[in-house]
Amino acid sequence: MIPFPDISPELFAFDVFGFEVALRWYALAYIVGILIAWRLAKVVLARPQMWRNDQPVMQPDQFEDLVTYLILGIILGGRMGYVLFYNPGQFSNDPLAILKIWQGGMSFHGGLLGVAIVALVYALRQKLSLLSTGDLLALITAPGLFLGRVANFINAELWGRPTDLPWSVVFPGRAAQDCGQQIGQLCARHPSQLYEAALEGILLGTVIFWIAFRKAGFRRPGLLMGVFFAGYGLARFTVEFVRQPDAQFVSAGNPTGFAWQIGDLGLTQGQALTLPMIAVGLVLIWRAAAGEGKALGRSAN
Repeated sequence: MIPFPDISPELFAFDVFGFEVALRWYALAYIVGILIAWRLAKVVLARPQMWRNDQPVMQPDQFEDLVTYLILGIILGGRMGYVLFYNPGQFSNDPLAILKIWQGGMSFHGGLLGVAIVALVYALRQKLSLLSTGDLLALITAPGLFLGRVANFINAELWGRPTDLPWSVVFPGRAAQDCGQQIGQLCARHPSQLYEAALEGILLGTVIFWIAFRKAGFRRPGLLMGVFFAGYGLARFTVEFVRQPDAQFVSAGNPTGFAWQIGDLGLTQGQALTLPMIAVGLVLIWRAAAGEGKALGRSAN
């Protein structure tokens, strides 16, 4: 097993008139991820030859306007997704706790839904291609996913299930060290945050970048978005097998933490939420491939 590295979740903290002001790794991951996304968008929007009919989906100044709304979609959607998907009981008893974002609790699926709604409304108002807008967002998302999962690891949160693998990590905290082991023994767990960083950030990002820059992905509207949905869904579904589910789903009769269960079979909440993503992704990939086939047929004629 590997001891957890002694990294503070805060880069720095100081008091201002009795209030503590701190910059946490998780906040920095959001900031850097958004800056990288903005830079990537500028690069691809400045290359008309990458797009269908040599026409980028939007102008750079339009994307800068969109970024503001995307940030709101990420934060509000992520928070509301966590409330609705993972902890509705707690917040029904204390509705004001929904506003306490600094206490933690964000859902990727909620953030994705928030971004999708914001992007849909913006694209319709600006009369932009919905599929090409989705492709652009798919390309620029992977770096932020990678940074966010690394920040989860630094924060010692969202760790995995107990394991005796040689790269297992001893995470700090009473909850992480409560896995039914004998008194005096340490509990080592899967570093599931790093698994997700590798699959969702590095692997999926590399595939999307390769399709976009080497295989003219933007010329087949919907393809990159489909690869992102299907790829993220498969990665998350797989990692859920070794990721510790949220405590509210675990009980004496349900030690695996299934949110949806029939007999001995079931799905965690994360797996259940990724199934629609995989289905939508596969449909988008099939649609993009079918559209390319029709275009080739017309060219041959």
